[in-house]
Amino acid sequence: MATFHFELASPERLVFSGEVDQVDVPGSEGDFGVLAGHAPLVTILRPGILTVMIGGEQQKIVVLGGFAEVGPGGLTVLADMATSLEDIDRAALTAQIQEMEERIKTMAQGSVLDREIAKLDHFKALQGHMQASAMH
Repeated sequence: MATFHFELASPERLVFSGEVDQVDVPGSEGDFGVLAGHAPLVTILRPGILTVMIGGEQQKIVVLGGFAEVGPGGLTVLADMATSLEDIDRAALTAQIQEMEERIKTMAQGSVLDREIAKLDHFKALQGHMQASAMH
């Protein structure tokens, strides 16, 4: 299988840099897979799990927003936050979801409320992915 260069950076550090077989990315319009030779693309990330595949092994990384760009040099992801799935504080995620739910209850109708509901949905989906991953 052909490989390509992948870099994942967060404001704190370079999380990953190297040759990979495939990367599955949580894009704003849905998850998508990147293989060598993928068409150029720029997208916004949504909170979710980014999966890096190298030689049959998978590495799962939680990302909370950012951007992804596929170009001739490979895939570059600039994430607002990126950490390995094992390092996520599940209790803190649950608390954040509960806080968001309470805040939404008091918000007025409009585009700000719509964005907050979409963000809450993404965090709940992330929590569901994490629970499913814990069962495997």
